[in-house]
Amino acid sequence: MTGSKSPKWLLLLLIPVAWDGAALAWVLAAGDPVQAEAPVRVMADCAGAAVLGLAALPRLSDRLSPRWRLLTVLAAVWAAMEFAMLVLEAAEVQGIPAGQLGAAQFGDFLTHVSGGQIGIALLIGCGSIAIYSAFGFRNPDRVTTDLVLVFAAVTLALRPITGHMSQQTLGSVLAALHALAACAWFGTLLALALTVRTRGEWAVLLPRFSNWALPLVITVAVTGVINGLVRLGGVTPLVSTGYGRILLAKTMLVVVLLALGWWWRRTWVPKAADHRIPADGSLRRAIVEVLVMALVFGLAGTLAVTA
Repeated sequence: MTGSKSPKWLLLLLIPVAWDGAALAWVLAAGDPVQAEAPVRVMADCAGAAVLGLAALPRLSDRLSPRWRLLTVLAAVWAAMEFAMLVLEAAEVQGIPAGQLGAAQFGDFLTHVSGGQIGIALLIGCGSIAIYSAFGFRNPDRVTTDLVLVFAAVTLALRPITGHMSQQTLGSVLAALHALAACAWFGTLLALALTVRTRGEWAVLLPRFSNWALPLVITVAVTGVINGLVRLGGVTPLVSTGYGRILLAKTMLVVVLLALGWWWRRTWVPKAADHRIPADGSLRRAIVEVLVMALVFGLAGTLAVTA
């Protein structure tokens, strides 16, 4: 796994693929307005999901050591993306380019606009994770990933519970469940691809992840369908509106992921559990699924900022 032929470098494609999803969503939106922070939102979502997944890994096996250095870096990236989103949102509210945003205007946005106040809470969440993880890197015996898991889950849920679905009955709950289940599914598999090195580790961890993934997948599918129908108010807007077209493309890719997951449970998981597949083979399969998920995250991140 650590040799020059390791396919782990393919994970570098994650952000370009996620941005491809955002670009596809932009095309599908056509005349419907898409906010400028969509690409940054996608990066923030991916970083947040990765933090959640890395924090969840010790729950799969108590033999897995927390990756505090990687958690620190990803949480810092997450915080940087959330700050960038705040700047872009503030500039959009003021109706000026981000480069012309002054400190006083930015301060007014943070203190008087609900989006700014939510952004501050998000920054506190991911910033706290970065600081705690950095402390954990130096003092691993004095920290626990359970605290990171809680902070990451709360931070990831903040934006969906205050979004457009919050105006609907139980909309906040459904939106939060959808976001958390998607991030846990994507983030945990990404964390496995980043950290698992041997065939023996895949044999232990993959079946456990597969058991975790099933309820997560069901939650993503059910809440996604309900949220979409409530938001659109019918089937016709799926093709007549930009929001609907993006949602339709996202749904089609989720169906692909469901089919892929079903196939993996029948083929990859049993072989990995029986040590009948090399570590690189498991890694390649994980990366394929992660990249498809990244494309979905690109669509989803843009969908969240589409009128």
